[in-house]
Amino acid sequence: MKLPFTLRSFAHGVHPHDHKQGTEHLATEHMPFVSRYVLPLAQGGKPAVPVVGRGEGVRRGQRIAAADGFVSTDLHSPVDGQVLGFDRHRHPSGELVPCVELQADPFSAQEVSAHATVDPDGLDGDAFVAHVQRGGIVGLGGAAFPAHVKYKTPAGRVVEHFVLNGCECEPYLTCDHRTMVERAADVLRGARIVAGQLGAKDVHIGVEHNKPDAVAALRANVRPGEAITITPLQVKYPQGAEKMLIEALFGVEVPAGKLPLDVGCVVNNVGTMVALADWFDRGVPLIERVVTVSGPGVRRPANVRVPLGTSVRELLAHCGGTLPETCEMVMGGPMMGSALASIDVPVLKGTSGVLAFTAAETARGSEYGCLKCGRCLDACANFLNPSVLARLARAGEMKTLEANFVMDCMECGACSFACPSNIPIVQLIRVAKSAIRDERRKEAGKS
Repeated sequence: MKLPFTLRSFAHGVHPHDHKQGTEHLATEHMPFVSRYVLPLAQGGKPAVPVVGRGEGVRRGQRIAAADGFVSTDLHSPVDGQVLGFDRHRHPSGELVPCVELQADPFSAQEVSAHATVDPDGLDGDAFVAHVQRGGIVGLGGAAFPAHVKYKTPAGRVVEHFVLNGCECEPYLTCDHRTMVERAADVLRGARIVAGQLGAKDVHIGVEHNKPDAVAALRANVRPGEAITITPLQVKYPQGAEKMLIEALFGVEVPAGKLPLDVGCVVNNVGTMVALADWFDRGVPLIERVVTVSGPGVRRPANVRVPLGTSVRELLAHCGGTLPETCEMVMGGPMMGSALASIDVPVLKGTSGVLAFTAAETARGSEYGCLKCGRCLDACANFLNPSVLARLARAGEMKTLEANFVMDCMECGACSFACPSNIPIVQLIRVAKSAIRDERRKEAGKS
């Protein structure tokens, strides 16, 4: 389909095939309750601290761990059941991390033990931030950054635009698409709550042009004269990155090392708005989320509302399991997601997708020397030089890497996607950034 030239976007980026046709028109279904749930204590910032004991009975929606500091969120039980323990379990990252393990009550109707609803208009800024933190709400676009942190604006800072990301530019993923179609009223309800608290003069929702039904659903729920604009955008990756989205909507570049707030914007995902509406209007904390299960290796692709802590194995079984030729599982999208070493890991607050791939999609071509073709430069939305960063990373030149703004890399993978020599550019950069952070922590510990 030829796109109208008037559609907005950002400079650079890539155009991977979106592969969304398998699930984009499938209504969200509910995952049946299973017998066991494992919830890592760290699901957005610093790990939460358990407030229940081993053997204790819990209700669905009950707080089971409290935020430990400002950049941390509460954790709630996804089921009626019993606390089995607090051992370390396998995290999707591969690490063993402290978790709360729950046994579901097989005789419970699993009704949500909702909290009292709160009128957001009656809260001042600090009370609003605290209430969002108590709801355990994080950004549902994948990063799982605690939502309340963005709402605590420093004194003297003005938020002009509240921006919602409905782009969902990662291939295969359609959880945000279905959320906008099925729960457009709640997306806008959450947007009105946050915009009112931030004092934003308007709300802008960016949605890629391949989701016309989402655009129509959102526009149908905007009130006459309301300062809410839904803008169709070009289909391009990484359109959903907050700096790229701001550039596409307003033609304004967020400077290197700065945040959206520095240009008068706060950015959230559309799914986060639904979670906020559920918390304020229904008293339901974040205990489940929509996950896209897709890829050539899954038998029955679907969009599924999944209780947090559900095993990926159980989720795949609900979708018919995987084909024998499946050889790789990815949590998240194929560009920025992580390959799973095991499917006996839990669905997290930040789990947007579970994708099954066969050898046809995962075959790695032979790596060749850099051709100096410049395709990675054209792909990089942050105007970095990925080929130079990759060479410096391989050489261990950490100080030079920092001087070349490696920490501004958002690890979107567009450079690796564009490279004709199959150089694992983003993987090299990711490892180097991790080493730089480790060194910084060591130096901070000495001082």
